[in-house]
Amino acid sequence: MRKDRRLIAYQHRVRYHETDTQTFLFNARYMELADVAMTEWFRAIGHPYPGLLDDGLDPSVVKAEITFSRPAKFDDVIDVDVTCLSVGRSSFSLRFAMSRGGEPVSEVRLVYVNVDTATERSRPLPESVAHTLRGLVEPSPTAAHGGAE
Repeated sequence: MRKDRRLIAYQHRVRYHETDTQTFLFNARYMELADVAMTEWFRAIGHPYPGLLDDGLDPSVVKAEITFSRPAKFDDVIDVDVTCLSVGRSSFSLRFAMSRGGEPVSEVRLVYVNVDTATERSRPLPESVAHTLRGLVEPSPTAAHGGAE
């Protein structure tokens, strides 16, 4: 993990079937990349996804923002850099900075709420996960953007 608390959690080579007729990575695929990166990021910070579910974390996306800087194209390698922006009682927010060769491609910001699937209501984050996430929150003014409860 780098000093600034960001972590390249996932690297993805754009495949042909993920592109549109302009050979650009189709816009909905950015959410897929963020989803895979979130899973890999949790693994990298010591919380593999099956363990999260066992501990009572079942995060659901409740807010998504995507900013596109330039297109990713077929066969490009995209680095997905993940940063924790905020942690609340039952929610957290992550930023996924996607780049190609160090050049920004897009930024995805997602707010997740921990859900009890039986009641379909929010529930507190497991304390071990909340503690880890709080230790990774990026201390900057951008942390308030897309905040968690």
